[in-house]
Amino acid sequence: MKASKVISALFLLAVLGTACSKTDDTSEEATALVTVNNKKVTGSSSRDLLSDAKFKSMVVELVYVKGFEPSAAAVANFVSFIEARTFKPGGITVLKREIESPAKTVYTTTDIAAIEDANRTKFNNGTEIAVWAYFSDGASAENEGNSVVLGIAYRNTSFVIFENTIRRNTSSNPFSNTRSLLEATVMEHEFGHILGLTNLGAPLQSNHEDPDNSKHCVVESCLMYFSSEMQVGIGAMAAAGAVPQLDAQCLADLRANGGR
Repeated sequence: MKASKVISALFLLAVLGTACSKTDDTSEEATALVTVNNKKVTGSSSRDLLSDAKFKSMVVELVYVKGFEPSAAAVANFVSFIEARTFKPGGITVLKREIESPAKTVYTTTDIAAIEDANRTKFNNGTEIAVWAYFSDGASAENEGNSVVLGIAYRNTSFVIFENTIRRNTSSNPFSNTRSLLEATVMEHEFGHILGLTNLGAPLQSNHEDPDNSKHCVVESCLMYFSSEMQVGIGAMAAAGAVPQLDAQCLADLRANGGR
């Protein structure tokens, strides 16, 4: 399972009992068939998410730990990003829900996937494709020293945002909109990976994958660029007052695979 990291960044920015009846077995089997389509490798649903050939609408199940809800501005920006890049004539729906904390301070990607498995309720259904977005109250187990992971796209329709880490790294910034900008940046960056960027399901139309940071764009101003200088990056992003955009090469990849 491919997990894409966002490391301290400017543009970067997770058998019931043995005596089951035949009916229970059938029900579990049906559930497994429904959920399996949302448990594939990151980027494998690129065309389904981008085009309207199979799925005409999208639902984003946005689940956050109590007290760690993303800002309304970040969510609105994220929806605008999806609408600008995909063909979904039936619209984009965001369903927000609060859950209690899993009561850990550090989470592995396996932990995050288990939280999804226990709480996700929306799966691909008919002509609607479903996305899971989870906002965690803990930190990533992959943090190392001053390098921190802000988000991970870990399945074909699933990503996690380490909201607590975002808040800790923006609390002292003088720009009032820094948190919402970073939230939106990380959400859109991770969703970009789910859409197949870079070279992660949406075939490259030109040679722009960063040779030093795979699955990221080599263009420094692109949303999909990989950066590790968070302090400078956040300040510049906040001063600009906008989330970084996809560069022309990333846009070409998405369009070639069914997107806008």
